[in-house]
Amino acid sequence: MNKSYLKLFSLLVAVTLFLACNKTGTTEQKEAKDTFVQDNYTKIEVDIPMRDGVKLHTTIYSPKDKSKTYPILMQRTPYSSRPYGEGEMRKSIGPNVNLMKEGNIIVYQDVRGRWMSEGVYDNMRAYIPNKKDSTQVDESSDTYDTIEWLVNNVENNNGKVGTWGISYPGHYATTSTIDAHPALKAASPQACIGDFFFDDFHHNGAFLLSYFKAISLFGTYKDTPTDTAWYSFPEMNTEDQYQFFLDKGPLTNLNEYFQYELLDNKTPKSKNRIDDFFWKEITEHPNYDSVWQSKGIIQHMNKVPSTVATMIVGGWFDAEDLYGPLETYKGIEKHGKDNYNTLVFGPWDHGAWARRRGKNIVGNYYFGDSISEFFQDKIETKFFNHFLKGNGSKNSGLPEAYVFDSGKKEWATFDSWPPKNASTKTMYLSGDQKLTSSKEVEKGIQFVSDIKRPVPYSEDIKTVFTPRKYMTDDQRFAARRPDVLVFETDILTEDLTLAGNILANLKVATTGTAADWIVKVIDVHPTKAKNDEKNDSFQKHLKISNYHLMVRSEVIRGRFRNSFSKPEPFIPNEKTMVNLTLQDVFHTFKKGHKLQIQVQSTWFPLIDLNPQTYVENIYKAKKEDFKTQTHTVFTDSNIEFTVLK
Repeated sequence: MNKSYLKLFSLLVAVTLFLACNKTGTTEQKEAKDTFVQDNYTKIEVDIPMRDGVKLHTTIYSPKDKSKTYPILMQRTPYSSRPYGEGEMRKSIGPNVNLMKEGNIIVYQDVRGRWMSEGVYDNMRAYIPNKKDSTQVDESSDTYDTIEWLVNNVENNNGKVGTWGISYPGHYATTSTIDAHPALKAASPQACIGDFFFDDFHHNGAFLLSYFKAISLFGTYKDTPTDTAWYSFPEMNTEDQYQFFLDKGPLTNLNEYFQYELLDNKTPKSKNRIDDFFWKEITEHPNYDSVWQSKGIIQHMNKVPSTVATMIVGGWFDAEDLYGPLETYKGIEKHGKDNYNTLVFGPWDHGAWARRRGKNIVGNYYFGDSISEFFQDKIETKFFNHFLKGNGSKNSGLPEAYVFDSGKKEWATFDSWPPKNASTKTMYLSGDQKLTSSKEVEKGIQFVSDIKRPVPYSEDIKTVFTPRKYMTDDQRFAARRPDVLVFETDILTEDLTLAGNILANLKVATTGTAADWIVKVIDVHPTKAKNDEKNDSFQKHLKISNYHLMVRSEVIRGRFRNSFSKPEPFIPNEKTMVNLTLQDVFHTFKKGHKLQIQVQSTWFPLIDLNPQTYVENIYKAKKEDFKTQTHTVFTDSNIEFTVLK
């Protein structure tokens, strides 16, 4: 990778999956002088020894005003604590501009095996309970050892520490709460990864092929500190990713992109010698086996002590990490009855709450103004100040759940999530494209799933690093395909508010022995609706009239319908139950709108193609395994909605 491309990449993904926490290039920087950090902070870089002797590179920004003490706010990251070197400073530090201006000790650390830190990296390193000696280390112990060093060696700290991070750094914020150091008083995991078989690269066992370009970022080997990128990204040489992956065929044909030649037995260079260890992990572990199970962090929420206050943050339209923050919050709620644990969800894509851009737009869809600013100014700042500078009582002045209704476009607060006054409403996938409240006479609705013409996940022709926009895309293009089944209500005569998860209980059959199942929940806008003048990002070929806004969507690899650990084939033409949980929503379908369900079996290339013929390992399927099949959805299938009374 040349230097100019690396610099551009760092800027572009600053608020994305990888560097969302850095907020480079945002309006927030312009609110403060470009020299604010330099004028008001000093920076030092230290290598902090862990219990096993490995040293982790750490950058510490301390206020120049030494007349008082400050809490420590720390982010641990695999995406670099740069800029490195004396005199080189970030233009914006901390979770938001308020916490930067008010004065806090801000710490960034390269996690084990990344950038300037020693050791060897492990993607989602497994947590080790009941460690026996100093040779057993994980991200929780590394955080503990770092905090121990900081509170004993950084001048003017008040003995209280907070952690935060978005995406992967959000995961490290979660790990900080497990077996937590006594000085850790507040943690805000944001868009945090919870389990790699359900987040990011997998959804219910289906592989997100659209993350293809990001794999080398996590799986390129190194074992020595470096201040420059040691990985490179695959060159697709096309702007049509749909055609690229269709032409490539079976996943085995992608192996060539993930092999490297070792230089000096340390630094890989793209050629042919060793495999990308993350790609190898993915392709050799197609099921939810001990490898993936050990990497999950949400299984350990019973180890978050009540002494650590948590604020879990996420976006309703976050394509990468929607599962993680919801399950992290629910896990702490389940096990930590005495814990201070709050949830914040807004109408954001990945990491957008860290921006200050005024307008809040996801893809084509406009949700309002200053929504991220409200979060930073009135919620995030208040949380950290209360627990790190205030008395730290359970009475923080914040509600249990601060959530944004993406249909009404307004904030709401609840004393529990899902709300206590929510109930279950069941609707059936009936004939003649109807979504009804009562079950009709059972019949099967068939469609042909053509392996050569899979359903696109977006109508856009482009190649993206990671997909985002599709989460609010207009779904009319899919509704008009013969291999997408559509079921919708009549025009609503009153508002209908969904507040919680959605369960699709599908009854299906296939002429083959394997299939994926995708369910989408869609808000069909009135035909007389007009474009909002405030939304200047609306694609020119679209109109809000009859806009099919995707509110929630999810996939399950059919082989995992009964167990993610023990896959099994379908019996051809046999009616089979497939249950699929869609993640929580908070959305009001307004009077005059319609609620629509779409059901399909391909979603390309968001997820890889299912051969539709059962093989033990899809990553090793051959060309001849891929076959067109006919699928059936029966009208006694239903969708269970969590509805707010």
